Amino acid sequence: MRNYNFSAGPSMLPLEVLEDVQRELLDYGGTGMSVTEMSHRSKAYEAINAEAESLLRELMGIPDGYDVIFVQGGASLQFEAVPLNLCVKKAADYVVTGNFSGKAFKEAQKYGDMVCAATSKDKNFTYIPRLDKSSFREGIDYVHICHNNTIFGTRYDYIPDTGDTPLVADISSSILSQELDVTEFGVLYAGAQKNLGPAGVTIVIVRRDLADRADPLCPTMIKWATQIAEHSLYNTPPAFSTYVVMKVLRHLKKNGGVKAMQKRNEEKAKLLYDFIDNSDYYTNAVEKRSRSLMNVPFVTPSEDADARFVTAAASNGLVALKGHRLVGGMRASIYNAMPLEGVKKLIEFMKKFEKENK
Repeated sequence: MRNYNFSAGPSMLPLEVLEDVQRELLDYGGTGMSVTEMSHRSKAYEAINAEAESLLRELMGIPDGYDVIFVQGGASLQFEAVPLNLCVKKAADYVVTGNFSGKAFKEAQKYGDMVCAATSKDKNFTYIPRLDKSSFREGIDYVHICHNNTIFGTRYDYIPDTGDTPLVADISSSILSQELDVTEFGVLYAGAQKNLGPAGVTIVIVRRDLADRADPLCPTMIKWATQIAEHSLYNTPPAFSTYVVMKVLRHLKKNGGVKAMQKRNEEKAKLLYDFIDNSDYYTNAVEKRSRSLMNVPFVTPSEDADARFVTAAASNGLVALKGHRLVGGMRASIYNAMPLEGVKKLIEFMKKFEKENK
């Protein structure tokens, strides 16, 4: 029996995809070899690479004026790739709403005049600031946000208007979980290991007019134009991870696409938040309009009970519920692959635990 994995990442994948990958592990498409063995220059792998991009474009509605690349290094490498690829004037504004946006801001400060335009640190990152064009400096290279915050359980319920300044967003933990208008952004990037596939590959979506502005000192390997010119095949790519991403994208398309997935995600999140809000035992500190669809932190009345909850939940097949050390308590990450049944099982356990420990 498989567990319900509530990890913030790497996270669970659709069982249908895992079974499909298992069947093809020794022989992909009649090639007589595994994807883990084949050359990235082979026609078989080039087809995988092309289909992954095509499906992502279709599912996200990515226009022709944007390039899509599959790269290595995780979203964290893009914390430096962004300023190195975009800083013509060497100035940008960052919105710090959690751990990863804070890390992105810290890395970027090495490359120019980087300013924290807004932050929610004053309330321990439990809300998303309301921002408009007046919140940002004029004449800068870009504005950077993190769309969903895995640790603190917040997300943007709107897209900030940055005027003519390109908006850059880390969407690692929200990609494909809800509909986004790609044209509102200059750059989007996301690590795969939450909604897309296994760790190892990162998606970068770049508006074409921004793709060749790199600083001369930008390393070749993190220059977006390098990978764009070579269709993500400049060097040996994370082939297996990209292959699984392709399978996940097929699965998503088959099951109604992003619009249908958003509806399911909203149903799962509402079920869990409603239970927490109606409980006098569990609490969630996040401002309601800023609550994440993907990551739901909560606590019991004591740290001791939190620890017992995590242990008891694991013994009941509900694993990886321990909250991040910066928040404590528990965190239920309910990404695309988490079925509604998993959330219902968690709530049943929460009721039982409360009754036994109140």
